[in-house]
Amino acid sequence: MSNSQYNEQNEQDELQKYLEEKAKQEQEKEQEAEPLSAYEACVLKESAKIHELIAEARKEGKDSSEGD
Repeated sequence: MSNSQYNEQNEQDELQKYLEEKAKQEQEKEQEAEPLSAYEACVLKESAKIHELIAEARKEGKDSSEGD
């Protein structure tokens, strides 16, 4: 992996971690303000899963393109 690819992947990982932490903080704030409905909790949970899958797909895509 070239240094620029490594840096880009590292930036993406850091961004992903930042976004997850930010979403978690927002969720905690909302829960303090008023309890989430079961639907809202489910949406937040599924959204986090989707972001995680996107990050994994990007990582795997970069890994497979390096072998070319």
